[in-house]
Amino acid sequence: LPIYLLRAIWEWCCDNGFTPYLSVVVDARTKVPQEFVRDGSIVLNLGPDATNRLQIGNEFIEFQARFGGVARELSIPVGQVDAIYARENNAGMAFEIEEPRTDVSVEKTVEER
Repeated sequence: LPIYLLRAIWEWCCDNGFTPYLSVVVDARTKVPQEFVRDGSIVLNLGPDATNRLQIGNEFIEFQARFGGVARELSIPVGQVDAIYARENNAGMAFEIEEPRTDVSVEKTVEER
């Protein structure tokens, strides 16, 4: 995922008064409130009014958000983002999820047991 595209669409949404939504395919490294995950995915509001301490890093998107009035820490691997778009008009971009790396030697060790 070209991180600069993700940042650019987020900025475009905010600059134009749109609400940036992030669609995420949840995996073991994705730290989100599991009770809001549906069919292995979650959609999150990344707007400035909905997030605190938002950091769109090269490897992870990290921020604090409230769910049911309770502040939660979220951490999303950039490779698990499958879309970022404006809630108001669905303009944005979709991405392919990166395939997780598998270590053949680890798989073989597990199979041998």
